[in-house]
Amino acid sequence: MKQKVALIVMGLAFSFLLGNAKPISTIINPNTIIIDRLEIEILGNSTVGKYNCANSLSYRDTIFLDSNTRNSLKSEISMTNFECGNRIMNKDLKTTVKATKFPKSTVTISNIKPFGTNYKCSLNFRITDKTLSYQNLTLKNNKESLDGTVAVKFSDIALEPPTKMGGIIKVKDEFVIHFVLFKL
Repeated sequence: MKQKVALIVMGLAFSFLLGNAKPISTIINPNTIIIDRLEIEILGNSTVGKYNCANSLSYRDTIFLDSNTRNSLKSEISMTNFECGNRIMNKDLKTTVKATKFPKSTVTISNIKPFGTNYKCSLNFRITDKTLSYQNLTLKNNKESLDGTVAVKFSDIALEPPTKMGGIIKVKDEFVIHFVLFKL
């Protein structure tokens, strides 16, 4: 009988403690954003249609908006992990970006500042041996993520757009890099 009473009392105490637990979102400072995952998409067109190559990686970091201590994110992206929907396109992308010579690219997002309901930032994207830099890039603030998009040309990074079948199939010089920082 004493064991039953002890179990009931412990159960009530435990449920009381859990009932008063605050969700993590109310504990965290509203000027802090925790990033849980990073996704990069390369979107473009060719003479036969559109293409979409994506790479999603587990990435955990914290953005402190009201601090001078740390307000940047940096991640290496494996160029061999991009998925374009079929084996031939995967191989073409790896060949185009010289993945054997430059297996990793680097994305650095810094100077993240509130801008209305969104954010502004600086973006450096190193692909092959070239670095693309963008200032005052808008990060769209969604409930589950921060999204940004940049327009790029193969010629900006000294690469040739791939062609197939003697030039009948050509990839357009312009493409878009869309990156998504998923919030925790």
